[in-house]
Amino acid sequence: MSRNTSNDITVVGQITSVYGIKGWVKVFSHTDPMENLLSYTPWQLKINGQWQTFKLEASKKHGKGLIAKLDCVHDRDHAQRFSGVDIGIDSELLPKLGEGEYYWSQLEKLTVITLTGENLGRVSHLLETGSNDVMVVRGNAESYDRRERLIPYLPDIVIKEIDLDAGTMRIDWDPEF
Repeated sequence: MSRNTSNDITVVGQITSVYGIKGWVKVFSHTDPMENLLSYTPWQLKINGQWQTFKLEASKKHGKGLIAKLDCVHDRDHAQRFSGVDIGIDSELLPKLGEGEYYWSQLEKLTVITLTGENLGRVSHLLETGSNDVMVVRGNAESYDRRERLIPYLPDIVIKEIDLDAGTMRIDWDPEF
């Protein structure tokens, strides 16, 4: 375990609970496929608001989920302290994306503006629905109204422009909808 000084960390999962008595933990993965989480090393765990580096001693798919053993955790009581902790990785470990492709974490917090200039708020998070992903956009003090909207993530149809440097996303959407 060591402290990470990098600010460019992407959350890729969470430790949900303990597994067994030898220090193993159950893990929820945000990666697709879920097993990809196990290939990233080392893990950054957010403990008391600070990212700390941990090495994996072992990890594997178990049933419909994943389990892992941190190299410094040897019993159930110690493992319990990690329940609910976010798992991050250095963003530079993520595969490079093609033109027009984005990680969800890059879209979160973008200000959403309609083609006619109305600010609808910020992207809170995205949902995977099967047919297409959906953005949850939460209104704020600067937005058209304070409503929360569910907006389909459909590049070229709804999503017209993403400017990560400016922190904005322009969309073709009626603010009354």
